[in-house]
Amino acid sequence: MQTRAFLILIVLVVILAAGWSCVRISANHVPQTTPTEELDFNVVDQSDDEWRDKLTAEQFFVLREKGTEPSFKNAYWDEHRSGVYHCAGCDLPLYSSDTKYESGTGWPSFYQPIDQDNVAEEVDYKLFLPRTEVLCRRCGGHLGHVFTDGPEPTGLRYCMNSAALHFHPSDSADDDESQ
Repeated sequence: MQTRAFLILIVLVVILAAGWSCVRISANHVPQTTPTEELDFNVVDQSDDEWRDKLTAEQFFVLREKGTEPSFKNAYWDEHRSGVYHCAGCDLPLYSSDTKYESGTGWPSFYQPIDQDNVAEEVDYKLFLPRTEVLCRRCGGHLGHVFTDGPEPTGLRYCMNSAALHFHPSDSADDDESQ
């Protein structure tokens, strides 16, 4: 009985230590919610039924219900082509392959958006600990979360759900010209 209580105590200590680490990471990043200038796009506002007609079941779960897809079992975690990742809900350009990197998390990760005004950030307490949620500024779709353990130059890791994104590969002619 004492061994069981000791093991439970150890598990609780590990969980609390991991939680404290997440709190420190999130506390160092202040969510950006106000555009720096007037937005150059119209906000998309649709009913749940309209979104269900437009999105796949997985996209609806992630974008509209703030779900998370499985790591390492999604479309873009191992994508290495050049291109731009757009919002799967409204096609707003969000991230460039130039800022994508291997984070080891199993989700596509970027160190910055194409334009900070294209994403909104809110504090998320879904797991009882504060995290910074990333949303598409045009349609309000849940994209993922941002953490402060990313690479230079920003130190940020935008950990996104592939289901929230649609990849537009670069034109091969453009790739040839840049070489």
